[in-house]
Amino acid sequence: MSALEIKHLFGLRGVSKHDIRLILDHAKQFREILERPVKKVPSLRGMTVVNLFFENSTRTRTSFELAEKRLSADTVNFTSSNSSVKKGETLVDTLRNIEAMKIDIVVVRHKGTGVPKFLADNSNAIIVNAGDGAHEHPTQALLDMLTVEEKLGTLEGKNVTIIGDIRHSRVARSNLWGMSTMGAHVTLCGPSTLVPRNTDLMNHVTWEPDVKKAVENADAIIALRLQKERMDDALLPSMREYRNTFGITEELLEYAKDKVIIMHPGPINRGVELDSDIADGEHSVILDQVTNGVAVRMAVLFLLAGGRNNENA
Repeated sequence: MSALEIKHLFGLRGVSKHDIRLILDHAKQFREILERPVKKVPSLRGMTVVNLFFENSTRTRTSFELAEKRLSADTVNFTSSNSSVKKGETLVDTLRNIEAMKIDIVVVRHKGTGVPKFLADNSNAIIVNAGDGAHEHPTQALLDMLTVEEKLGTLEGKNVTIIGDIRHSRVARSNLWGMSTMGAHVTLCGPSTLVPRNTDLMNHVTWEPDVKKAVENADAIIALRLQKERMDDALLPSMREYRNTFGITEELLEYAKDKVIIMHPGPINRGVELDSDIADGEHSVILDQVTNGVAVRMAVLFLLAGGRNNENA
């Protein structure tokens, strides 16, 4: 079995095509396992994974937990609401105390950009980023890529349009780097106030302010969740204004390809980013993304752990 070049998963920027291909190919194998009557394999038996979540994220945390259990790993859940961090303990002290319990992998989600890399520099554990600040959310992008390949056959040469709050989105960043590496062309679209300030980021994509033009040639459209807390920054006039201009509606899809697929990282603000008839309609692959999320996270954990007991996977 070929090994990953990376030792941790902080993000997809700079991750090689070889590593992304390896993760996606293993995820496809694990996806098949999830369709079996018995969905569990002993691949990570004897290993302990800590889910270190300092941000609320029921969907991502549950997906990682399920992936770990499907691989037969022992899991420990750690949330900031009941942690010693609230009592003044530093992040490093928290990690070292957890590490003293002889854990192997830490899955971390934190509002601070760069926290996964910081933990890796201060730990012997394998670190997996489950979302850090406005930086990256690599496993979400990997499950998005797996879904595109599953539905469209390949990422190479495909046009992917991402619509929404690009400026604050770690999902958009990870998709941008990962999909570009795999040969897809990425177009970004959204309100001018939510354009990324990172010029290096923008050099790798097409920016199209006109949403109708942005969806014309798209093979896949990813609608990003518009976070209501951003409204405090006066970045948008209102949710209604956003929906009328950038929401995915039946009217907008008249400008898109007949076979375009619609994606969303969830949770959906129905009637804002997506109309309900679109979210539940024939173009939507959102539930496939959820299933693929478990398979991708199984692949990431398995490969970073060294791919032990490969004959059982």
